[in-house]
Amino acid sequence: MSDIKLAFEHPEARASVTGGDAPLDRLSLRDHVVEVEIGAFQAERGVSQRVSFNIVVELTPATGPIDDDVDRILSYDALTEAIHIELAAERLNLLETLAERIATRILTEPRAFRVFVRIEKLDRGPGALGVEIVRSDTQMNTAATVIDAPALHPIIAYIDPVVLDEAALKTLLDQLSNAARPVILAVGLPQGDWPKSHTKVTQRRIDLLAIEQNAWVLASRDARCVVRASRTELDWAIKQGQLSVWAPSKMVLDSVNGPKGNALDMAAWLGAELGATALLVMGEDLPQECNIPVRPLDPEGPVTPL
Repeated sequence: MSDIKLAFEHPEARASVTGGDAPLDRLSLRDHVVEVEIGAFQAERGVSQRVSFNIVVELTPATGPIDDDVDRILSYDALTEAIHIELAAERLNLLETLAERIATRILTEPRAFRVFVRIEKLDRGPGALGVEIVRSDTQMNTAATVIDAPALHPIIAYIDPVVLDEAALKTLLDQLSNAARPVILAVGLPQGDWPKSHTKVTQRRIDLLAIEQNAWVLASRDARCVVRASRTELDWAIKQGQLSVWAPSKMVLDSVNGPKGNALDMAAWLGAELGATALLVMGEDLPQECNIPVRPLDPEGPVTPL
């Protein structure tokens, strides 16, 4: 009876029982419900039904301390993205196929060691009908085809919010929000004075904090401008098509080969890191060296497709 009970427990309980003497850390997704067209029967074609996903991922130990750093962990978004990418790839007949593809995609993550995937149809009867699979990185078929998520290359817009009155800022943000690609706003140093240091290292940190203060000032002027500091946050916002204001300290200081120049050089570096289609520059001379296309930005003009 205990075995039967365990068979219907959440995959996290199954993972715990089979974890061995040295259990690994686990990341879990519970009762994630999506409406989707899936199924081999004629009655399931042309209609959507609720499908529930429960996933547990066992993780290999992190190298070094995590330090409360979101970029050093496997994000929960990796689980929901695996589901939605595979659902969007093509219509499937079998839950088994979907579970296999989701597991394969999750196991491409560097720290993912073993994954439990349970998928259940909620509308095909009085109870839930589903499948559960367990896969580990040692079982991965290296020849299996994983459909990549479409790359969402952003636009980096370097602006000076101080010179814009409320009407001009709204016009500019309206234009950027309606651009064909997600936009990340970068700002420079604030006007006026800010603390000065006697060493380059400490002045660098002071300048980065001053830039971030300017970013927060911009965020206070329009609710669409959300300050984001980590690569994980920016990636999520790009996928959601949301406007971001970049706070550069974390990424710049964490990078081994980060930018060495001014705020505009940092914006150009960010664009190269994220595969941006262009760097739009307002109120500054265009940088001479940049790995992505650079164009001037007219606050009152349209953002041309990029």
